Amino acid sequence: MRTFLLLASLSPQGLQTLAATPERLFEVNREIERLGGRVVRQWALLGAYDFLSEVEAPDERVISRVTTELASRGSATFETMVAIPVDEFLASLESPEP
Repeated sequence: MRTFLLLASLSPQGLQTLAATPERLFEVNREIERLGGRVVRQWALLGAYDFLSEVEAPDERVISRVTTELASRGSATFETMVAIPVDEFLASLESPEP
């Protein structure tokens, strides 16, 4: 499984939904699982983004499907990053791939 970091910004509609039904956040996490990902950890943020989610998924196609599905509802926008464990990153510097 690969690790992805999702930075989410809620729309006004998303903020209203969260205020009215806070448990909706956990429903979204279950939807991510149905789409092939798994929320490992999640933080509420103060600043430009509202949430940071660490999500595992088999590949970029799955995480793209997850973020496209969630963003298409109009409740949030996402910035997605691939997270590479430092030991894997350093190993990739030592031996170039064929």
